[in-house]
Amino acid sequence: MERGNVQDVGLALLFDLDGVIVDSNPVHVLVWKEYLAKHGIDPGGALPSLMYGRRNDEIVRDLFGSHLCAAEVQRHGAEKEALYRKVMRGQLGRRLVPGIRDFLQRHRQVPKALVTNAEPANAEFILNESGLREYFAVVVDGHKVERPKPAPDIYLLAARLLGKQPAECIVFEDSATGVRAARAAGARVVAVATTESSFPDAELVIRDFTDPALAGWMERQLTGP
Repeated sequence: MERGNVQDVGLALLFDLDGVIVDSNPVHVLVWKEYLAKHGIDPGGALPSLMYGRRNDEIVRDLFGSHLCAAEVQRHGAEKEALYRKVMRGQLGRRLVPGIRDFLQRHRQVPKALVTNAEPANAEFILNESGLREYFAVVVDGHKVERPKPAPDIYLLAARLLGKQPAECIVFEDSATGVRAARAAGARVVAVATTESSFPDAELVIRDFTDPALAGWMERQLTGP
C-alpha cells in the first residue's frame, strides 16, 4: 500500500463547507445585508458574529426576532439562501478555497464527509456546481441533528455514518464554533483561517490547502506515534 495514504491508518476526513471548501462567507454577509435592507433592518457590525458557524434558524430569529413562527423563520431563510445561490453561481469557480480540489484528489481513497450547519440546498448546490460531489461519501447538515454546532452531535453523526470513531477523524473548520464542536466530539482539528484568525483549540492552523505546514502535519498523522 502506498505510503502517505490516510487509509493506511484508518483515518477519515471531515470538512465544514463555508470557509473551508468555498470562501463564501463574504458573499453571505453581502447577501444578508441586501436581504435585511429590504426589510428595513440594519444589523450594523454585528452581522458576522451572528452568522459564522450557526444554523439559519438561529440567525433569522436573532435578526428578525424570537417571536417569529417556524413558517416565517423558514421563509426568510429560504428567500435569503435562494438569493445567495443566485449571486454565488457566477462566482463559485473563483471562490473555492485554494488547494481544496488538489487536496481532495490527493486523498481520494479516504472516507470523507461534508459536515455543515449550512442549508441542505446550499450544500448540494456547492458540491454539484463545483464538481466536488464525488469526493464525499456522506453529507451531514445541521438539520439532521437536534443540536447544531458548537454541540458535537453533527460530528458524532458524521463519524458514525463513515464507520469511524471520532478520534479517527480529522476535521477541517474555519470558525471557533466549529472547532469547539469537533473538539467536543473528540476529533483532531485543523483550522482554516479564511474567516477567523484565533483558534486556540485547533491542533493546526492553515491559511488554505496550499499551506506547506499542512503536508508535514498530515504526514505525522499518517505515520502515527
